[in-house]
Amino acid sequence: MNREIRTILLAEDSAADAEMAIDALREAKLANPVIHVEDGVEALDYLLCRGAYAERGKGNPVVVLLDIKMPRLDGLEVLKQMRESELLKRVPVVILSSSREESDLVHSWNLGVNAYVVKPVDVSQFFTAVQTLGQFWAVLNEFPQQE
Repeated sequence: MNREIRTILLAEDSAADAEMAIDALREAKLANPVIHVEDGVEALDYLLCRGAYAERGKGNPVVVLLDIKMPRLDGLEVLKQMRESELLKRVPVVILSSSREESDLVHSWNLGVNAYVVKPVDVSQFFTAVQTLGQFWAVLNEFPQQE
């Protein structure tokens, strides 16, 4: 089976959390490039090929790892806009957040999130969680050829 290698989009405003997530994905030896954006506006710009990303190659990421609490536009609004878009509605989204608020969890599922993972405080648990997510969505998950 010849699968196209697609990007993993990481939307995370914390530089430390983003660096750990990127390191964990690299350590998992995934071939997928990781694109890091720092807020929801930048995430939508990347997804919709606009602004600084107007010239990026076409195609959706294999998965979006999305923080909830971000400046300018939060992750829940990004998820809402993705699910309303014909182009983006089938892109897998995993909320990777430190929020344990029930309202965030319920709202995420109501908007169509594919998974909600609370960031572990322990660094090794965080690494393992991100590696597992990356391997599942980038390698194991099957998706339709026509997106």
